[in-house]
Amino acid sequence: MASPALTDSGRNPADRGPKPPPHNDEAEQASLGAMLQDEDGITTVIQYLRPDDFYSNANRRVYAAILSLFNQGRKADIITITEELRQAGELEQAGGSSYVSSLTHVVPSSANVDFYSKIVQDCSLRRALLKVANELSVKSFDESQESRIILEETQQRIFDLTEGRKPLSFKSAKEILPQVIETIEKLYHSKDAYTGVPSGFEELDSMTSGFQPSELIIIGARPSVGKTALALTMAANISINNKERKIPTAFFTLEMSDKALMQRLISSEANIESNKIRNGLLKPSDFSSLMTAAGRIYEAPLYIVDMPNMKLLDLRAQARRLRVQQKVEIIFIDYLTLISSDNYQLPRHEQIAEISRSLKSLARELGIPIVALSQVRRDAEGKRPNLSDIRESGSIEQDADVVMFLHRERESDKKNTERENAEVTTTELIIAKQRNGPVGTIEIAFLPRYTKFAPLTRQ
Repeated sequence: MASPALTDSGRNPADRGPKPPPHNDEAEQASLGAMLQDEDGITTVIQYLRPDDFYSNANRRVYAAILSLFNQGRKADIITITEELRQAGELEQAGGSSYVSSLTHVVPSSANVDFYSKIVQDCSLRRALLKVANELSVKSFDESQESRIILEETQQRIFDLTEGRKPLSFKSAKEILPQVIETIEKLYHSKDAYTGVPSGFEELDSMTSGFQPSELIIIGARPSVGKTALALTMAANISINNKERKIPTAFFTLEMSDKALMQRLISSEANIESNKIRNGLLKPSDFSSLMTAAGRIYEAPLYIVDMPNMKLLDLRAQARRLRVQQKVEIIFIDYLTLISSDNYQLPRHEQIAEISRSLKSLARELGIPIVALSQVRRDAEGKRPNLSDIRESGSIEQDADVVMFLHRERESDKKNTERENAEVTTTELIIAKQRNGPVGTIEIAFLPRYTKFAPLTRQ
């Protein structure tokens, strides 16, 4: 009998049809059987697998029952699992008692349980990637969706898959100790004053040892106290005026335009009153200072992102791009509560909580400090703010590694006018929380004419 004709690809037309998603029934059954044979196998499998990683509905239900028993502190065996499934009304969906009993006969050896688990995890990851690819294909044909948004969402989905697949692990003290000693020795020989990114304020840097990698730093204050001015001063100290090296810095401005921000930066760097620059009332001698300052700013690795109503998804994507392409080592965000959440249906405090958690995870992902500005509640007016005064969500203080507040006493209109005309105004910088260091208050100088801060000298 003649064999069926083959297509150009070499496949039999009769074999065509939808290809089943990647899965391995034998590896799934072997993983479950190994856990039933050896109780220690459960702690191994938990590192790699979740119930959804099992392709078979029956295997998924059996694994969920094993986890339920494990969380209750009960031993998982054929009898206890069968009873657990029966009580949940899922025994028939799990294949019945005969299927549960057969699992122990499938596994060759419980010693290879991590190998079986990795096979199941790999198949699950491939299914997840196929799902992302299919969704990408559908969205790409939908002209109502912006291609940029589709791309950023896909990047986020793939990153989430990567982060979610990292197995849990532990190290012994003798494994960690040599690495820590090596780090300490490097710091000793390098003679660097700070382990993190220095802000340019010596007292602050002495307390924090600089802004540390992977940390979320929050600077809070009431309106018009100087949050943006302080953040911009720090960004200038880091990227323009750092004597050791100019550190690549990103500044996300959601409140001011990039041009307004640059005018403020030129004013502070050239020591020219900001209102003169805005009004153009400059003297010929001012232009020399202005051009010198402009030259320093021009050469600085400072990157400004101007995007009002920025979505959280856009911010994360732009931050990743700056980290990869420009090697930025610190990011400033002015300010946190102006970021738009991707979940509009959530209450505002839950949106802020999501943004706060996302910024913390972004700092860890990129391995750099992120400094975000935040408003404090109206109730804090006229008193020194504390952690409970952070506006709109208590999760900000929980997620942050460092929380600082700017504070100046509110005075009468007459005294306010006198203060605005003064050369220097003393402002408190309150370190209210520092996860890995001391808390306390330092005094810094605010220069109203140039809208910038500077260390307060004893003179």
